[in-house]
Amino acid sequence: MATTRAFEVPKPGAPFTGVDRPLRAPGPGQVRIAVEACGICHSDAFVREGHWPGLAYPRVPGHEVVGRVEALGPGVTDWREGQRVGVGWHGGHCGTCEACRAGDFLQCARGLVCGFTYDGGYAEHLVAPQEALAAVPDGLDPVAAAPLLCAGVTTFNSLRNSGARAGDLVAVQGIGGLGHLGIQYARQLGFRTVAVSRGADKRALALELGAHEYLDQEAGDAAQALQALGGARVILATAPNAQLMSALVPGLGRNGTLLVIGASADPLQVAPAQLIGRRLRIQGWPSGTPKDSEETLAFSLRSGVASRNEVFPLAQANEAYARMLSGAARFRVVLKVR
Repeated sequence: MATTRAFEVPKPGAPFTGVDRPLRAPGPGQVRIAVEACGICHSDAFVREGHWPGLAYPRVPGHEVVGRVEALGPGVTDWREGQRVGVGWHGGHCGTCEACRAGDFLQCARGLVCGFTYDGGYAEHLVAPQEALAAVPDGLDPVAAAPLLCAGVTTFNSLRNSGARAGDLVAVQGIGGLGHLGIQYARQLGFRTVAVSRGADKRALALELGAHEYLDQEAGDAAQALQALGGARVILATAPNAQLMSALVPGLGRNGTLLVIGASADPLQVAPAQLIGRRLRIQGWPSGTPKDSEETLAFSLRSGVASRNEVFPLAQANEAYARMLSGAARFRVVLKVR
């Protein structure tokens, strides 16, 4: 029987274990993908540590997957063998719940998450529902495309739906795995882009990525500096630090939005009085549908937005995950499978 190599979490808190599994045939409405690359996302820690409700183990993580369709299950008509595809956070939807009936597939009541509710991309092969697939342009190699299916679509999709218009002041808090993409997208979308982080040493990088201005939160009151620039229409909060996010709220201009995409368990500290007078909003944003992923990939290719990646072979999944978790990686970590 043909087998495929995968790195699974055997139980919560355990290291990834390399295993050889039987090669599955795709079921109705599914495809089998020969994985070429898979990004490592910080949210993979939910699988590794068992912090996601309803997880079944063993489980193979990975939701930034790029590869080629290798086999089609019954009823799959819109994809072909050999086609380049990707699978991101959105791993499938039911099509019948209230959210799906409204076309809001990302909020599906029975939605699937690749690498959480079924095995993901830390493997040579992946079986996924056809509705989870995004077409990958030929101009992007697998390693370049993989992080755009989570970090990329989250930053791009949140910004283009933020209500900001070309010329508006948009601040990006943090210059990490999300933030380094957020700065590039904000610049390419036509916003007056301000990068906000800690340390004078980040200035050169922020400007290189496309920021028009850099504000050092260690050197002074960044919110006050944003007001001096006219007030931010949007502050894209990418670094998962609720204290630093909260400190920037006074930097919003009228009708401004603190747009949160950096997941933190700590509560934001914002007084209601801060929000009322200038009609401020605090909004969260998840990633996007496969169509959103396709548009993110196409926009990135056209505009030159690129993730900066550290690459590891699949056999070094534990080392790659540790590198991501340490915060030392600049900026994303990707497993090169083929």
